[in-house]
Amino acid sequence: MGHEQMLEGTGGEYTLSIYEKALPSFLCAEEKLCLARECGFDAFELSVDESEEKQQRLDWPDGVSIRLSELAMQKGIPVQSICLSALRKYPLGSHDRTVRRRGAEVVRKTIDLAGMLGARVIQLAGYDVYYENSDEDTRLYFLDGLADAAGYASNKGVILALETMETQFMDTVGKAIECISRIDSPYLQLYPDVGNLCNAYFKYGMRAEDDIIKGAGHIVAAHLKETKPGKYRDMALGTGQTDYITTIRALWRQGVRRYTAEYWYLGEKDWRERLKSASAFLRKKIETAAEECQ
Repeated sequence: MGHEQMLEGTGGEYTLSIYEKALPSFLCAEEKLCLARECGFDAFELSVDESEEKQQRLDWPDGVSIRLSELAMQKGIPVQSICLSALRKYPLGSHDRTVRRRGAEVVRKTIDLAGMLGARVIQLAGYDVYYENSDEDTRLYFLDGLADAAGYASNKGVILALETMETQFMDTVGKAIECISRIDSPYLQLYPDVGNLCNAYFKYGMRAEDDIIKGAGHIVAAHLKETKPGKYRDMALGTGQTDYITTIRALWRQGVRRYTAEYWYLGEKDWRERLKSASAFLRKKIETAAEECQ
């Protein structure tokens, strides 16, 4: 298997990435890359979250970033995306100007890091605020910050892509597209979480596949994650109510060929077997959905 899996007669190849936090944090970067490749993944999604450890990556010397990129290519599993969830701590929509400025700085530094790593996409969590109350001011601040971020990304050639979340602000593709349309930049697109979209059905009664249609032409990749009503994370794949085949089918018909397995290492002793199982489980879902699109 090369960097991408070929599906005969279904319209081309697809790539399955693994979210970094599915692997134990005690592994070094080289071990994570090697294991991800050995367990059946094509690419790696780096995490920049709220922790000081991962935010330190934003201040890596250029040489460190270049060495990681070279190592990833040597191991045959490039770092092609970054999941930026640190904005929960430093939201672009915060009422506090100091926090907004720090959020803008985090985004710019992540864009610079992506450029050094050769990562093409940064997934931005679709929160105006997380630990504050959302209101009209936070929404406007968020849009202003997003416009500034998209302008910086355009100069660096890196795509920012909004993730659909669990909060009312951006829990559907339709809501995300409203923001994208207002910014109107080719460097701001959409990277939905299909598990979150399936949960939105239980709130609004709109099928996830119908919601996905609203993102046609703007979806660059998708997170494949397990959820069930009221629970949005920390679930093993296949144990909830995410409708993978139906949502992937809707994505495939739009030409989406990049998918990321999203789940979390929670101290399981059999984490290596879980990695292998996750790859096999999701490849079967992707390939079944693709075949149904013929």
